[in-house]
Amino acid sequence: MLTSLSIRDVVLIEALDLDFHEGLGVLTGETGAGKSILLDSLGLALGARGDSGLVRQGAAQAVVTAVFDTPHADGAIAALLAENGFDLEAGEPLIVRRIVKADGGSRALVNGSAAPAALLRELGAHLVEIHGQHDDRGLLAASGHRALLDSFARIDTGAATRAHRAWRAAEDALAVARADLDTQERDREWLEHAVAELRGFAPEPGEEEELATRRAGMQRGEKIAGDLQAVADLLEGSDGGLARLRQAARILERLTEDHEALAEALEAIDRAISEADAAQDGIDTAARALAFDPAQLEADETRLFDLRALARKHRVQPDALAELTEELGARLDLLESGGAGLAALERAVAQTAAAYDAAAATLTTARTAAATRLDAAVKAELAPLKLDAARFRTVVAPLSPAQWSPSGKDRVEFEISTNPGAPFAPLVKIASGGELSRFILALKVALAEEGGAATMVFDEIDRGVGGAVASAIGERLARLAERTQVLVVTHSPQVAARGRQHLLIAKSHDGLVTRTGVRQLDAGERREEIARMLSGATITPEARAQAERLLETA
Repeated sequence: MLTSLSIRDVVLIEALDLDFHEGLGVLTGETGAGKSILLDSLGLALGARGDSGLVRQGAAQAVVTAVFDTPHADGAIAALLAENGFDLEAGEPLIVRRIVKADGGSRALVNGSAAPAALLRELGAHLVEIHGQHDDRGLLAASGHRALLDSFARIDTGAATRAHRAWRAAEDALAVARADLDTQERDREWLEHAVAELRGFAPEPGEEEELATRRAGMQRGEKIAGDLQAVADLLEGSDGGLARLRQAARILERLTEDHEALAEALEAIDRAISEADAAQDGIDTAARALAFDPAQLEADETRLFDLRALARKHRVQPDALAELTEELGARLDLLESGGAGLAALERAVAQTAAAYDAAAATLTTARTAAATRLDAAVKAELAPLKLDAARFRTVVAPLSPAQWSPSGKDRVEFEISTNPGAPFAPLVKIASGGELSRFILALKVALAEEGGAATMVFDEIDRGVGGAVASAIGERLARLAERTQVLVVTHSPQVAARGRQHLLIAKSHDGLVTRTGVRQLDAGERREEIARMLSGATITPEARAQAERLLETA
């Protein structure tokens, strides 16, 4: 609910602070007093286009602040605020502010923090509904009728939304698969050759390092083979060091008893023979490890060079060739079995389409039933508004397949016939100004039974009517205000008398500057204002008496 509106430097309004109450609030004043400025200011706070022409002459900027209470009670508002990084504690007011500078710049704030103007527009759609003769949104725009009917009947479109999403996803997957298959068909010859070549070569992960290491070892062994053989000959040859040590040991074994030093010499020679044997074992081990087969070396070099060449050809690292072989092989297998894969995807499309058809059919059934209830509810409102001959209907018709959406397959439009025998036509095309305003009210009262925005504004909805019709309009507005806050800009005394709060909009001039002001009327002032509305510039006793009767019966 709108609790207050603060306006600074908007057109003719210099400074204005208004508090609003629950129920029906009426705004009256002479023509040209500035009621449109007040509504333009509210619209600005709700995200309307920030026109620098709204800034009062001589002022640097215009500022409008609107305060709403208990916005957290509306799940849509809470979700919208949370999505945009704003949190509200229970009971905390929602404060939206709009600043428009004389040079054309503008800013929007939500609870003191900067926000995009688009967020104000989205919030405004949930917080306030504004209706008038020339309203081209909501009730008169056919594009919004389906949502209004769904809200009236509390129809949940969630199942259809999910089914539509699944269906479209399945169609997208099928389209991608078909495109991929077409591309792969064009590449079939290359793919078959590449897979045959890779599978024939059979690369292994880590193979490059293994081949390079083994090749380097054999090349090193080739270089030192002669040196190792020379060392072996010096140790093991017939005239080598080990042979001479062993000969010396055999001679000393016969002489150890002749002197104790000879025994020590024999022990030293035995140790030398043992160390030489260890050296020989090491040389033999190294020789075996570094032994190479010229044929094997050539084979390893050839495979290593071919492996690297194949990697360059496919623009991958050698170690990635094994994975590439599997990937290209899988693509070829998919190509070979592409028909079966497409058939599975086509079945998925058919299944999800059938699920969407069922969900959409459920929505159509619910909407058709809701349309009957809405038509009856609107019909009940037409006679008191002196539209007895008029007929109203809610059309639920199929959309073309290209227009099917997450909200189903239905087109919903409100139509009327104002005279017996006249054909039905869209609401906005057939009604005169007075009829249109009454149709809007009748429809809004019927729709409001199922809820809506917490604040509704009707801009001169009673234009062109009077007497009993105006009284019926006032009664309908008062009834509507029992469930929600209603603000009415009116020229009708019958409507004004129904208000729980009465605000007078007036223009003043001090000889230099013209200003628009608004003030709340007390009981006596209300009687005078309603009497003025009844009689004009000169208020007669009869007008005052009539105003008193209107207030007593309201």
